[in-house]
This record gives sequence, structure tokens and C-alpha cells, in this order.
Amino acid sequence: MTEAAALDDLRRTAQADIVALRSKITKLDDDQIDLILTGARSHYAWQDKPVPEELLKEVFEVSKMGPTSMNTCPMRITFVISAAAKKKLATSLKPANVPKVLSAPVTAILAFDLEFWKQLPKLFPHEDRRHFFEGKTKHIEDTAFRNSTLQGAYFMIAARALGLDVGAISGFDNAIVDETFFKDTSLRSNFLCNLGYADETALFQRLPRFDFDDVCEII
Repeated sequence: MTEAAALDDLRRTAQADIVALRSKITKLDDDQIDLILTGARSHYAWQDKPVPEELLKEVFEVSKMGPTSMNTCPMRITFVISAAAKKKLATSLKPANVPKVLSAPVTAILAFDLEFWKQLPKLFPHEDRRHFFEGKTKHIEDTAFRNSTLQGAYFMIAARALGLDVGAISGFDNAIVDETFFKDTSLRSNFLCNLGYADETALFQRLPRFDFDDVCEII
């Protein structure tokens, strides 16, 4: 079979797969949407209950399927669990965030790899697109940051869908995290996300959101 014929077979299979999926389920029900977004809350206090490693792997396996530009997949995750690693991470945090991280079963450092584009032959195998990035520092940084942020959002939704609670944190010093965890590598931190089983007694009322007409227009 020629390479072109093989690609045609893969395309037909992909098209049939999505048709089959849409025939099986067209939308989530209201309870499911509540679980991942409309009824979900960010959490800052945690039960003393560990998160199994297999569940962390499952969260990743689900979240990695979210779309990124050119399938670049620049997100890299460091799961901080041990007391020693938490102590190191705490040096980067704003004071109010220290107890949130120290009490969480898991804190994920959501990072991005500035050398993501070197993996494009694996991730985008039907065409070599490394030349879009090689030597183009700003394009690399913009693509890595934008798409790792997307992937971080997929990660949070996947965690909720699989029964975990999440609490994202941006109140920390990226430079300290990068020096502590990613020194002499091509990785850079984006944001942090606590994972575990929430202590709901720490919740307060939901904060306001914009209405559609406040921030959207159809033209």
C-alpha cells in the first residue's frame, strides 16, 4: 500500500469514528455539565485523602486529546506530592497560597516546553512543519504559552469529569518555580493546579459572572 493510500484509509477511519460517536451521544446532560463547569467550584481546602497515581494518569490520558494548534501539545506536567517537593514549591507562593498547596494531596505544575516543535515529526507525521518554528523565538513562546494554557483548561475539566476537585493558582513566582524545578531545561511554568477531594466547608458564595450581552456580540 502506498503512503497516500494509507493516509486515505486513516482519514476514512477517523471520519467513521466521529460519525459513530455523534450517533451514540450528541451532548452531555445538565448534570454532567454541572459537574465539569456550571455547578463546579474552585477549591482551596482539601480532605486528607490521597489521589491514586492511576487516576492522575487517567486525567492526563483524557486531557491530552483536547485540540492544540498543529497538534503541538506543548504542555508538560509535574505532579508535586511529596512533602519535600511541596516545601520547595512553597518558596514560590504568595503567602495566602501556601496553606492551599501544603494541604492539597497533589499540586500539578502546568508547564510548557519551548522545544515542543522538535516533536512535530511524531505529532504531525504527515508533513514536517518544524520550519514554521525553528529560529523563531517569539512564535515558539506564543504558541507554547497559548496552547499549554488550553491544555491546562482541558486538564482541569478532565479532572472534574473523573471525580476530582481542582483549584488553579496563579499567585506564585514563575521564575522561582522554573529555577527550582526546570533549571537547565526547555520547560517553563504556566500555572499551578491543586487536585484532590475538596473540603467544602471552606467554600464561599459563587462570584458574579458576565451576562452574554455584557461581553459578546454577533456580527
